[in-house]
Amino acid sequence: MADELLYRSSYHSKSSHFSDPMQATARALNAAIHEIGLDRLIGDRTLFFNAPREWLRRPELLPEHKDQLVIEIQNDARVDSSFLSEIKEIKQQGFAIALDHFELSDATRPLLEVADIIKIDMITNIPEQLDLEVFKEYKVKLLAERVEDLLTFNRCKELGFHFFQGFFFSKPESIVETGRKRGGNRTAEVRILAELQKEEPDYEQLERLLAQDPHLCVLLLRYTNSAMNRGREEITSISQALKRLGVDRMSSIVTTLMLASNGPCSRLVMLLTLTRASMCENLAKGMELDPRSAFMVGMLSKVDVLMGERLSTLLEKLPLDKQLVAALMKREGPYGKLLRLVEAFEKGSLANKSPKLTKRLNDIYLYSRTWSSELLDQAA
Repeated sequence: MADELLYRSSYHSKSSHFSDPMQATARALNAAIHEIGLDRLIGDRTLFFNAPREWLRRPELLPEHKDQLVIEIQNDARVDSSFLSEIKEIKQQGFAIALDHFELSDATRPLLEVADIIKIDMITNIPEQLDLEVFKEYKVKLLAERVEDLLTFNRCKELGFHFFQGFFFSKPESIVETGRKRGGNRTAEVRILAELQKEEPDYEQLERLLAQDPHLCVLLLRYTNSAMNRGREEITSISQALKRLGVDRMSSIVTTLMLASNGPCSRLVMLLTLTRASMCENLAKGMELDPRSAFMVGMLSKVDVLMGERLSTLLEKLPLDKQLVAALMKREGPYGKLLRLVEAFEKGSLANKSPKLTKRLNDIYLYSRTWSSELLDQAA
């Protein structure tokens, strides 16, 4: 009936190891939805996936295909009124909610009012000692997880469980398609992201940039032609895909690909990079500089960390104006001055700046940080 999506840092890993739950979720969903496609991965079955609290705070940014997705909430989540409101909002959007490794207590009981499925661990619980009567007054289905043998399965059936999951039925399987290193054109992806943040993106320019990244093109065409996105006619060109997806969805997909990459890119570095780029863009508006060029300078100024590639090497591949190159390599010229100002703000070195400028920098930083966080949250 269903599958559970598990994250592993590599094809050969037997257990999950990650420091950033958001990145782990982004990588797993990127592979399932964008690279493989739910129709190819699970057909008409349902997919369970783990979502950290940060995802639940932004329900409008959850992935599509809610009819086939069940959001699993971990048992370490702190239950309060805010948390319950977040889950209710997600349910109103049509998502089903499962409580993973659920243990009933006074603190967790309110979750039974909003949950659809309760997952109870058969390794840490003895079936005969379980009291399932308490769940009958709630509209929940019971799922016995970690069912390892026929004896446990039969006991769970007798107790009245509705669903069963465990090695007795099937062992986890690594998907070969996700075991490879992503091979996208990171240079093109950065330029696409920069183009997408404009008020009126140039679709012809986007199409030219996408042509430089066959990996991304294949993913976009596969995604737009999946059973859940397909319209009346099949998408056969990049321009058609762009029109169907729209700017917001394109931003989400490109950012997800960069966040989910197996390279040195991390959510933290992406957040810092996009915040700096946005600050440069907004400051440029009051300095008679081109905001688009300022955004590019801010983004490329951290490219060595973002992509694991030397700045000088990347600049050889980009058709940048000489004054932008001077700003990036030597911090010279008007854009170099702008970049030095943002870098000084980041380091807290504003002792010689006026209170008015300091306040403006603070305001722009708060706006840029919010914008960057929202963009990264679309990586789902």
